[in-house]
Amino acid sequence: MFDVGLPEFAVLVIVAVFIFGPDKLPDLARQAGRMVRTIRELANNARSELSKELGPEFSDLDLADLNPRTLVQKHVLGAFDGVLDDDDDADVEVSQRRDVHPGHRPLVPGERPPYDVDAT
Repeated sequence: MFDVGLPEFAVLVIVAVFIFGPDKLPDLARQAGRMVRTIRELANNARSELSKELGPEFSDLDLADLNPRTLVQKHVLGAFDGVLDDDDDADVEVSQRRDVHPGHRPLVPGERPPYDVDAT
């Protein structure tokens, strides 16, 4: 989650010892542990209350789906999962395919896409 490795953690411990002192550090660690436990319990209670209030029709709701990044990946990028392949339906008109934008022609195999020097 925070991507803190062993060297970074060691530096944080040394800085904490210098700032708070070795005699206050265990008490601060206990308080931090209690705070994390309390926050976790609050989050679990909120999740269970939300599930209870929404009812059984939302039983498959995952709170991670409410994250904007996950929402975009699931609904926008997931729409391209059903795009037709070239070898699946060769008789489908190019204008009916979803992977071709209107007004654009598909590239011929080996053709390089257009490149605008001023746009980069």
